[in-house]
Amino acid sequence: MTSFVGRWQIVHVANDAKALHSFDPPTQQVPTLVVASVTNSALVLGSTQPHSVADADAARRHGQDLVRRRSGGGAVLVSPGGQVWIDVWIPRGDPLWDDDVVGQAVPIGRAWAAAIDGLGHGPCTVHEAGVQRTTWSDLVCFAGRGPGEVFSASGRKLVGISQRRTRQWVRLQTLVYRRWDSASSLAGLVLSIDERADATRMLDRLVGVVDPADEPGSPDIWERVAAALR
Repeated sequence: MTSFVGRWQIVHVANDAKALHSFDPPTQQVPTLVVASVTNSALVLGSTQPHSVADADAARRHGQDLVRRRSGGGAVLVSPGGQVWIDVWIPRGDPLWDDDVVGQAVPIGRAWAAAIDGLGHGPCTVHEAGVQRTTWSDLVCFAGRGPGEVFSASGRKLVGISQRRTRQWVRLQTLVYRRWDSASSLAGLVLSIDERADATRMLDRLVGVVDPADEPGSPDIWERVAAALR
């Protein structure tokens, strides 16, 4: 389904995680939000993560496919109904285009923060600097801080953002969890017992969730993001 909010083209896509992560720019040179609904549970590795960080058999036992995306960062677990996933596509020449990765991500994070604040989950802050790593952030995306990412007042990460760009497009993959379980998110990763316990403790402290349910007839969260970008 395709519609427009202001100058933004809105495309709703439902598919498996591998298909949703394929890097196919929109055919029209207009800024586009792709609202993605994943039909399977999948552990998604970042583009630079080695396959050795994951245990495909363990992931499969937990009902998770193993998928690789073409944007950077750590592993992310996606599942049907478990998150709100929006890909923001910006063509070169658009007012939001920025050659700097921090400058590119910050306006998207601010739009997300406005949307979350509007749902009563604020106040939010946006990380407007470079990557800040923690012990487990190279392994799990939501353990660190990246440009444009959104955090609750208590410091929990609400919105993760990763980027991939060509000469003509930048794609910012953004995700907020509606539910979170550290054990499930780590189930398909290769960790010792002690490492798994330490990572679980850290993620339980660092990851936040947002329930985007509104009153009947009020805007969906993607509409709020689009409106803030407009």
